[in-house]
Amino acid sequence: MFVANQPASNPILIQLNRLCKAYELTDRSGELINHPVLFDINLTINQSEFVAIMGHSGSGKSTLMNILGCLDTPTSGNYWLSGRDVATMNSAELARIRNQNIGFVFQSFNLLKRMTALENVAIPLLYAGIGRKESLKRSQAMLDLIGLGKYRDHLPNQLSGGQQQRVAISRALINQPQILLADEPTGNLDSQTSHDIMTLFTQLNRNQGITIVLITHENDIASYAHRLIHLKDGHIVEDEARLSN
Repeated sequence: MFVANQPASNPILIQLNRLCKAYELTDRSGELINHPVLFDINLTINQSEFVAIMGHSGSGKSTLMNILGCLDTPTSGNYWLSGRDVATMNSAELARIRNQNIGFVFQSFNLLKRMTALENVAIPLLYAGIGRKESLKRSQAMLDLIGLGKYRDHLPNQLSGGQQQRVAISRALINQPQILLADEPTGNLDSQTSHDIMTLFTQLNRNQGITIVLITHENDIASYAHRLIHLKDGHIVEDEARLSN
């Protein structure tokens, strides 16, 4: 196993210590069995890093991403986010963190079909208690920034896959999160559109300092990241620093 020394120039944003995750499943006889997914994960991610997590299906990468996004909890071990133990946070605090500190981008876009691009981007602001007029104003500015301002009134089914993903990225960024978690964000896109999305991620990381953690099974997509983590059977087997793009 090769583990690269990580740079300490930026503050630590994410720290996992001996983190494990197991699920209780029911076997054919109806008995509960313990199904371990992650084993003794030790991981530190500094602010403004661009990290790709790779692994075959069943390696635990999606489970790890859900824990990082405060969507799931570890069975044992610790997760510190910006110096705070996530286990000490109540449900309201976790909801606030998911809304304001973490942006999520998924393979399937997850846009609301009956809402326009503008309204989809505004959703996190409305959940944060921002008035509708101000939310739509900020959302328009974000769509303009991302190059989709003229598509503000389009429904998702009126947009291409790449445009839908850009709307989803705009929604993820609208509350200016510290972290962008992207789970197979190019999985439903063609090669050129995938390159465009990854170029956008690179610019967001380089120009705005957003910490990006990306799950992918594609080597060419992972090559955009500055650090590559391989998971196998729930273990980190490689943690490699890469040359900056």
